[in-house]
Amino acid sequence: MIRIENHLGNIEVNDNYFSDLIGHTVTSCFGVSGMANCGASQGLRAFFFRQRNYIDQGVRVKSVGNELILDLHIFVTYGVNIAAIVDSITNKVRYTVERATSLAVKKINVYVDGIKEN
Repeated sequence: MIRIENHLGNIEVNDNYFSDLIGHTVTSCFGVSGMANCGASQGLRAFFFRQRNYIDQGVRVKSVGNELILDLHIFVTYGVNIAAIVDSITNKVRYTVERATSLAVKKINVYVDGIKEN
């Protein structure tokens, strides 16, 4: 949960909101074929429950003060320029998060965990 204090009071933003917002933004980018698990808890949950559509799959959000650090784990489509895809994801996610929440995005780490044929 991310808490923001301003002159009007306290605002609390749920982590699921960020994960859902970022996940939809990333998967809508050209060349992204899916999200990968980013951690042991997501991997165990996927193994035991055999479900593929988690809200937080492939997204980890950390807050440092009023700034966010985002870790994204993705699969890309075979034959596309990975550097261009990562640049596109970084720009689109930064714009979407800052516009939706008015929080600054300090850093976005994009990890390409694999390549899939389409």
